[in-house]
Amino acid sequence: MNLDFIQLKALIVKEYKEAFRDKRALMAALGFAILAPIMIVVGTKIMIEKSVDQPPVYIKFTGAEYAPKLITHLSDNNILAFADIPESDQAIWDDRNIAIEIPEDYAQNMAEGKPIKIHLKADYTDKAVLVPVSRINSAVREFSMTIGYKRLQLRGVDVRLLNPIKLVEQDTAKPDATFMMIAMILGMYLMLAAFMSGLSVAIDSSAGERERNVLEMLLCQPVSTLKIVIAKLIGASTISVIGVVLLLVLTSISVGFIDLTKIGATFSLGLSSTLVLILLLIPICFFASALQLFFAFQAKSFKEAQSTVTMILGVPAFIPFVLMMMDDRPQWLSWLPIAGQSLIIEDIFKGVDVNWLAVFTTSGVTIAITAVLVLILAQRLKSEKVVMALS
Repeated sequence: MNLDFIQLKALIVKEYKEAFRDKRALMAALGFAILAPIMIVVGTKIMIEKSVDQPPVYIKFTGAEYAPKLITHLSDNNILAFADIPESDQAIWDDRNIAIEIPEDYAQNMAEGKPIKIHLKADYTDKAVLVPVSRINSAVREFSMTIGYKRLQLRGVDVRLLNPIKLVEQDTAKPDATFMMIAMILGMYLMLAAFMSGLSVAIDSSAGERERNVLEMLLCQPVSTLKIVIAKLIGASTISVIGVVLLLVLTSISVGFIDLTKIGATFSLGLSSTLVLILLLIPICFFASALQLFFAFQAKSFKEAQSTVTMILGVPAFIPFVLMMMDDRPQWLSWLPIAGQSLIIEDIFKGVDVNWLAVFTTSGVTIAITAVLVLILAQRLKSEKVVMALS
């Protein structure tokens, strides 16, 4: 058997033993992949509740007896009087303190066709008040338009004159695209899992081994620095890949606990889509580990490596967010690491056919950048300043 292969195999086995020996550290490394599906379920349920469900809104009415039809309309929209509030929620709504004042001349002005001013009082700096106030505005506006249409009809005016142009919207997207909310969250979490899962292993096998003098002893052996870096990269990347696969599997299971029918959406991760996602994210796992090893070796201590490498976690969260805000995306963005994968993941969740040319292009560029980082790091490990953390 080739000596180079035997040496590399021994180094990889050593890195695996280091990575899997500490069960607590391993669970901490995979903690994000385990907790992310739970966060997706909880966050999605909250968003669905806010966008679809209409929980009761309680208001302190003044002069409700002057506008019974308006009160009935608000009640039909689950906007109720403060007297109807359950005791368990009374403190919450008392703190929000939303009030509506209806004038005494409401009925007279309504009969005479005069404008009526209804005062809505709330603390608009309180974010918890914004959604209830928006629902109140919509309900009152709808009631007002209904009254206005009836007045025009009594005068023989066709209310269709108020809307001479009607825009008919037709959604041509495939069914999977109706659930882009969870798709965007999951896409970002997949990127974060690739970066976060192997983070502790990358730091420990670089700055950690240097502080324990393991790295110095390793470099004294008749093995090349390139083999050492490749072994460390494989060790950290393996944990990263496990984190991504674990996140995909748990997410597929957890999404079943979300009632997507409330928003007319469907979401499923089939075997083929899962395999494409794994194939797409494996280069990112290696790229993330190479980046983390590179910066960890530049740090002077283990603590400095932790703070420096942790800042890299902002990259996989920032780039997809920027892409989401861009209307016209340059073509070259689809070639870059993270950006290219984010765009392809978005298409997969939309149900669009996979663009294999884009997959291989962005994966190739990612692997090429990873290889450059590995070669640079292998060269730098030949320097005494890097090995001994000298300034």
